[in-house]
Amino acid sequence: MSSSAPINWKRNLTVAWIGCFLTGAAFSLVMPFLPLYVESLGVTGHSALNMWSGLVFSITFLFSAIASPFWGGLADRKGRKIMLLRSALGMAVVMGLMGLVQNVWQFLVLRALLGLLGGFIPNANALIATQMPRHRSGWALGTLSTGGVAGALLGPLAGGLLADAYSLRMVFFITATVLFLCFLLTLFCIRENFVPVAKKEMLHAREVFASLKSPRLVLSLFVTTLIIQVATGSIAPILTLYVRELAGNISNIAFISGMIASVPGVAALMSAPRLGKLGDRIGPEKILIAALVVSALLLVPMSMVQTPWQLAVLRFLLGAADGALLPAVQTLLVYNSTNQIAGRVFSYNQSFRDIGNVTGPLLGAAVSANYGFRAVFCVTAGVVLFNAVYSWISLQRPARRVSAPLSQSPTINPDD
Repeated sequence: MSSSAPINWKRNLTVAWIGCFLTGAAFSLVMPFLPLYVESLGVTGHSALNMWSGLVFSITFLFSAIASPFWGGLADRKGRKIMLLRSALGMAVVMGLMGLVQNVWQFLVLRALLGLLGGFIPNANALIATQMPRHRSGWALGTLSTGGVAGALLGPLAGGLLADAYSLRMVFFITATVLFLCFLLTLFCIRENFVPVAKKEMLHAREVFASLKSPRLVLSLFVTTLIIQVATGSIAPILTLYVRELAGNISNIAFISGMIASVPGVAALMSAPRLGKLGDRIGPEKILIAALVVSALLLVPMSMVQTPWQLAVLRFLLGAADGALLPAVQTLLVYNSTNQIAGRVFSYNQSFRDIGNVTGPLLGAAVSANYGFRAVFCVTAGVVLFNAVYSWISLQRPARRVSAPLSQSPTINPDD
């Protein structure tokens, strides 16, 4: 859809935030009872249940990593809004079908299909990145990131309540309805001025990297995204067990574990827009390095805590630092790519993020199995510290910057 009327990028940001919130909630809605649903499909035995639960969880991220570059290329050809619509509607249909499955193989296939059809959040990032003024990019992307975080925080709570009140299968139908509402909201409320590009005029992957101002820096940002997700995911498999080790046999261990799992997200909600705005003033690269160093310093004492509350405080501080990481990376990607390739650049970044989502829990599980829970935090601190040094070295190679990070910028509302 092409139009010469000005685009109100702030309104698009608001609607995209709501869409990211709804999709983040929809994805996490089913997480609390995923093993229970697998069990209801006929999987019995402790080891088999663990294996199938891990498979149906990770296969979504694996197939998302494979599909993201394809959808990113299509977004650069056809527009980002149509990709948002495709993602929301596709996920709504798949979620509805999940409520009808009769065996675990059908469920596994649909979880893979969910990964193939996903991509709402990276496409929302690409859409906003191609519309906002450069001097507001850190704040805008930081604000947008809180949508998915807020949804992911509230989703498990809502999913647990709905599963208790209705049934496991009904939660999938409710999730499908939420995603369909996201589709309608995007259809009627988001505007994009986009002229479709002929397939023969599209740059190939090698040409995409050749057109970047600093290909090595962009690749290092992809790796940074992967390591951020590895560090985040490495703690997830052992957190509840670690809390139980600290607290002993108490009746409300699930509540305490859930709260400790959620506090980083709450802190990230508070810090991301503020640190993004600060990054617009002093530079996102400084925010990125500082947040990585602070994260590494906070992870080490987590291996030494004696009570769950000490762990909760440290995780809250960690969340405040982590809230700046991915928005800072995305802002640097905006600075170092052009409008014609923004969809693919953000989709490549999403692929690296998905790979991190798959490998992080595997790393945490392997370290804890061999060296204990506390070792996971030390190893993760080492990974984050390596990321800080690697990012600092990569950012020392100054990329040539032009007056605006994105060429062929659309007409925007001057009220910015």
